[in-house]
Amino acid sequence: MKVLLLAGGFGTRLAEETSLRPKPMVEIGGKPILWHIMKLYSHHGFNDFIILLGYKGFYIKEYFANYFLHQSDVTIDIKSGGIEILNNTSEPWRVTLLDTGLHTMTGGRLKRAQKLVGNEPFMLTYGDGVSDIDLMDLLRFHKMHGKATTITSVQPEGRFGALHIGEGNRVLHFAEKPKADGGWVNAGFFVCEPKVFEYITGGDETIFEQDPLRNMARDGELHAFQHNGFWKAMDALRDKQVLDSLWEDNLAPWKVW
Repeated sequence: MKVLLLAGGFGTRLAEETSLRPKPMVEIGGKPILWHIMKLYSHHGFNDFIILLGYKGFYIKEYFANYFLHQSDVTIDIKSGGIEILNNTSEPWRVTLLDTGLHTMTGGRLKRAQKLVGNEPFMLTYGDGVSDIDLMDLLRFHKMHGKATTITSVQPEGRFGALHIGEGNRVLHFAEKPKADGGWVNAGFFVCEPKVFEYITGGDETIFEQDPLRNMARDGELHAFQHNGFWKAMDALRDKQVLDSLWEDNLAPWKVW
């Protein structure tokens, strides 16, 4: 099953990093967050990736063009230019890098990949969020309901500690950054049937999270897989710092491989 990764946005809320490189290439623990996401999929047996490029897509192309060399011990014959691979630790990945336009929106990027996907179900996620989600459980759930799309939902942590206040303004309980107000949000990690392309009726300006998903929900073609484990999107510099800290302290919940 192919895995599509949305990796073309400008990442303006992380401008400290994305002025130089695309957001999926911002590093966590010395590796691009895109690599961390791909390692999760690979751990569950998904190794065929289509990366949907846009902003500074050449950066991602160059990374994967040199990945095999960077993962290998080599002997280089300077005179002849020959390279002998002594040992290679690369993952068994097949990576297709598809330019989908600088200003194309998420639905438009997905539509441009339709021919590469073919008439088969596929997985889809964003290139800026990590999780410890069990992708095989997600796939089983998707197959069970048999509809066009499964979206993974999570309850994110609140940004602030919560006070439970009783009579006389006495604090009865304090929770450090509890789950938010009970609402579930889109965490990405989709499973889609080819039917999803029928809902992307516009061009490059189509935002997948708007009319396509709303219309699937209206038609009963969208189901939510509720994930109660770890998930965090890297939206701002603060998020990168949190993820870096977890990785450096060997406490990264998404490192399941």
